[in-house]
Amino acid sequence: MEVSTSNELQPLGEASIQKMIEKLQEDCELEQHLPGGGYLHMSDELPYLVVYRVKDQEKDEDRATVRFVLSEASFLIIGDEEWEGYQRLIYSLGEAMSSKFKSFLLLEIFSGDVESNEFKIKGPADRLPATLKILKKELDKLNKNYQVLDLDRAKIENTEERQPEGQRPLLSISQLKDAGCLLIGLEVPPVYRNSEGEEYPVFFRSFKDDLVVALHKTIYEFIRIQTSSGVKSYQALGQKSLQKKVLEIDRQLASIETSYQFLWLVSPANIRQIKNTFFETKYEKVLNYHYRLLPVDPDVLKRRLYNLKMEEIDDPALSYIFREKREELDLQISMLTERGSKDFFYNSMMLYGDIEKDLLKEAETLLREVEEGTPKEAENIMKAEDFKYLAESEFEYFRSQDKNFSSKVHVRDDVNILMVSQGELYIPSDYKLNSEETKALVQHEIGTHVLTYYNGKQQPLNLLSIGLTDYDTLQEGLAVLSEYLVGGLTGNRMRTLAGRVVAASARMHGAEFQEIFRLLHEDYGFSPQRSFNITSRIMQGGGFTKDISYLKGLFQLNQHLSEGGELGPLLTGKFALEHMPIITELRERRVLKPVNLMPRYLNTEETINKLRKIREGMPLSQMINT
Repeated sequence: MEVSTSNELQPLGEASIQKMIEKLQEDCELEQHLPGGGYLHMSDELPYLVVYRVKDQEKDEDRATVRFVLSEASFLIIGDEEWEGYQRLIYSLGEAMSSKFKSFLLLEIFSGDVESNEFKIKGPADRLPATLKILKKELDKLNKNYQVLDLDRAKIENTEERQPEGQRPLLSISQLKDAGCLLIGLEVPPVYRNSEGEEYPVFFRSFKDDLVVALHKTIYEFIRIQTSSGVKSYQALGQKSLQKKVLEIDRQLASIETSYQFLWLVSPANIRQIKNTFFETKYEKVLNYHYRLLPVDPDVLKRRLYNLKMEEIDDPALSYIFREKREELDLQISMLTERGSKDFFYNSMMLYGDIEKDLLKEAETLLREVEEGTPKEAENIMKAEDFKYLAESEFEYFRSQDKNFSSKVHVRDDVNILMVSQGELYIPSDYKLNSEETKALVQHEIGTHVLTYYNGKQQPLNLLSIGLTDYDTLQEGLAVLSEYLVGGLTGNRMRTLAGRVVAASARMHGAEFQEIFRLLHEDYGFSPQRSFNITSRIMQGGGFTKDISYLKGLFQLNQHLSEGGELGPLLTGKFALEHMPIITELRERRVLKPVNLMPRYLNTEETINKLRKIREGMPLSQMINT
């Protein structure tokens, strides 16, 4: 939906105000610059307006407080000119919106004195008892999170004076009644800034994000009880339209990540020589890993990364995922310069996380209960062109859901592994596989990795196609789950995933290449070939623990489904399971669009039955197709 935006100052006469209201009703959203440094950002679908008034544009010692309102879907910054015009605007907006929703909330936010240490809630306690109690409860909860400040409990003042001390009221009580509005004033203790108005940046960000959540829960309580609005949760109260600075930072983060191929650069270029020598010396000699030259300057990338002004983003959800992504990219870039060193391994553990006891126990159980199987001689061997035909058939299925789907399949001489890159499938020209494996592999690579890339690409945030922080864990969990749902998850495949966890755990406890190889081969019964493959991947870079993501993702996904979680929303793009509350919020705010593609297997009877068993608590050891 197009948002009406004007950079021209709009005078606040009756005609111009009426024109703004008509534009708001026509386009559902309105952004408008107003006199004296004022600004209006409003949604026609939400029956509230958060208000802040500028004291002095030239010397505003309270400039931090305004940022409490900037992430709202409906807010008004009152400039320091044309006060009566702003009153007319507030009255007219309130009258128009209350006629639509039965009631309309004005919430003015302002800071208290420098020495203040309590929130003061100023409002009609007799008319809004539930709303004010919710606000007090949420503010008291916020106080507990910052006990070091020794804040007093929030105070409710049932008073007609709801404006900052010494200031004129937004509207008189009689005007509020005539316009169908209710007004709450919230005085915030300015513990987030010093007496000169400079905020304490790290504390302010956390305090602001918590206060915004408290305000949203309060506003939702008012909407739920007092209005006819169809808003279904407090999470739907953020902005639907992303600000330009949000889109620019998202673009820059995606550009930085795609400027290098992380997995390619941390994998050894001489893996065949390493393997040949290791087997020729009867599992004794391990050649040094050699890595490809870096095509980027890590210092330049880090400079770009930390030049992004994330502190200016006032949307708590987006601020969180951007800062989190910056930390992940910082670690990755550091690891590129640390290949072959201990620091690489330490950063790898920070990047992919520790191995929880439950996950290690699950891996050990799988290796005990699932025997190493001898691969069967397949009756049919499929070649690259055969697999290309199956892949293109799956792409055609995607086009039946979305005619704009345009990914292609490439058979290449210069590719040595099957892989998905930027939503395109690449197949080695000499590729061969058993026909029994194809169904699982198609859904792993195409039904998961291609599909989530395309779904993410349709969203306004580039990072949902590139991947939020730790997206690998859920991505690989979904991919392995798809193998099971289509009947292609074998015992050996599950053992490999478990073996990777055990190998990573051994590396974390100081084991070297030969020790990990012997652990897998002699203690857990892996063949020499499979033992080498698992060990060599874990040891690249000096210790690379990404491979725990497969079993970890399946383990987390199994828990998610058994606790009643849904599968479909996880295919919105590339993100971690921990991001689901944020994804849900962005969907409810309608920042995110409905998902375009769903995998072929999702609604089959076989899938429905298998998902039911998982929801009933089926362990991973039984998620094997025989």
